[in-house]
Amino acid sequence: MFLTRNEIEARERTMLASYALASGDSRGRAHGEEEHPYRTAFQRDRDRIIHTTAFRRLEYKTQVFVYHEGDHYRNRLTHTVEVAQIGRSLARALGANEDLTEAICLAHDLGHPAFGHTGETTLNGLMQGHGGFDHQRQTMRIVTLLEDRYSEFPGLNLTYEVREGLVKHDTDYDVTDATGYEPHFAGTLECQLANLADEIAYNTSDLEDGLRSGLLDPLQVRELAIWESVMAALNERVDCRLDDLLRTRAVRRLIGLEITDAITTTAVQLADLNVKSVEDVREVGSNMAGFSAEMLEMNRELKDFLLSSFYRHPRVMRMAGKAQRLLTELFNAYLAEPLQLPYEIQARIRSGSDSAERVICDYLAGMTDRYAISEHKKLFDPEARV
Repeated sequence: MFLTRNEIEARERTMLASYALASGDSRGRAHGEEEHPYRTAFQRDRDRIIHTTAFRRLEYKTQVFVYHEGDHYRNRLTHTVEVAQIGRSLARALGANEDLTEAICLAHDLGHPAFGHTGETTLNGLMQGHGGFDHQRQTMRIVTLLEDRYSEFPGLNLTYEVREGLVKHDTDYDVTDATGYEPHFAGTLECQLANLADEIAYNTSDLEDGLRSGLLDPLQVRELAIWESVMAALNERVDCRLDDLLRTRAVRRLIGLEITDAITTTAVQLADLNVKSVEDVREVGSNMAGFSAEMLEMNRELKDFLLSSFYRHPRVMRMAGKAQRLLTELFNAYLAEPLQLPYEIQARIRSGSDSAERVICDYLAGMTDRYAISEHKKLFDPEARV
């Protein structure tokens, strides 16, 4: 015996909140397909995302530290897994669709290039006059065009709701352009929860990685209001010695506090706005899922602290400078002599479907940190094997 898709969809309708987007109510895919016998549309989307080349490459793409800095720091893949876990927790507690939330979370960073936000800023600068670059639009290029896994259509042919969740992914580090996806309407609640999950994940994990690496001063961290709240929740003094065990306990409790605050605040918002349906969620026009005013203020202080003390730390900035020079030199070398590119990339340039600059940008954006470093050595080190 196994549950059929129809039975799973029927269960969703009885178990999910009225404002959740049930799988059976999806607007479908750009290219028609037969439904799966025992997986819902959103479960298929999740599985397609996990099996992409772009998803596997996230393992060797920078979150803050380049891969060779250490084995225990977050990379873009571990960040994505943490986002998905937090997203599922939020969705389950609020009666939203976990599968849709998880699919959006798993795909949200597919378009990130090597070397994190430095890579994104560098490629955007190189592509000025050629359409620019941001990782969110690149994610959409990957799932609608660049992933070549099906003979019937380009990309992954994801459902409308997952694609909408990607273009309406709205955090401090995302540039949203929801053209073609009803930009005057808010995203589904599942989309909004994916946004919150991303923010919770990068705030808490970057704080932990900063402390683990020694780049963040524990004495300065003690001064943060959110750290005081965490220590109080742990019944620890703010000025106690921060060893490895306390650090992990503190970050674990911080994640719990953030998730609890997001769930509680969002539940109140849903009740206050009398939200009863998916249409009600959309017609609000802005995100209703969020944090309390107190948590928002504490998170803002934390983000400002991470920006000044961690992301702009000399050690991080030195690697950022190397990454900028490396990507710039690769881009210019490929553009000056496209015959250095792999045959399949040359073929894309010859096809004329995109400019040479865009094809080269796609190629660079798909590189992992270590592949980009290896390519640079092959092109610029005369003793390196090509």
